[in-house]
Amino acid sequence: MDYKLREWRIEDAKAVAHYANNINVAKFLTDAFPHPYTEEDGRDFITKALTDNEMTVMAIEIEGEPAGGIGIHPQQDIYRRNAELGYWLAEKYWGRGIMTKAVREMVEIAFRKYDIDRIFARPFSNNPGSQRVLEKAGFRLEGRFEKTLIKNDEYLDELIYAIRREGG
Repeated sequence: MDYKLREWRIEDAKAVAHYANNINVAKFLTDAFPHPYTEEDGRDFITKALTDNEMTVMAIEIEGEPAGGIGIHPQQDIYRRNAELGYWLAEKYWGRGIMTKAVREMVEIAFRKYDIDRIFARPFSNNPGSQRVLEKAGFRLEGRFEKTLIKNDEYLDELIYAIRREGG
C-alpha cells in the first residue's frame, strides 16, 4: 500500500482525531498521547509539530488523508549525537509494511538533516508489532530494562532499539 510523508496541516486535526482516538493505538504510546483523543488535541499536536524547529514531525498520508505520524527528536547536551524516533499508525493500516517503510524513510531524512550518529526508539515490551517494524528497518535491540515503565497500571519493560549512521 502506498503512503507519503508530508508536513502536517491544521486541517488534518479532524482525521488525526478520528484515527488517534483508538485505545489500541494509545495503549502503545506515552501518556502524553491522550485518550480519548479529540480534534482539539489534534490541533494542539499539529501546531507544536509545525512550530517546533528542534524536531521533525511528519504526517503519514494514506489514501489522501493523514493516518499516522512519525517524528525525529534530536537530543541535547551529552546526548546531542542521538535522536529519538517516535511514530504511530491508524490501526486499520497495521500489518501492511507501511510503518517499516516510513521508518526507513525517516531514518534517511534524519541522518541527512541532523548531525547525529544514532537514532533510537523505545517500543513497549508488550508491542511486538512495533519491535518487528524496527527490526525490519535495520534497528537492533540495545537494551532491556525490566519493569521501568507503567502504562495503564501495568509495569512494562523498557526496550531500546537503535540504528547507527554507517561508519558511526
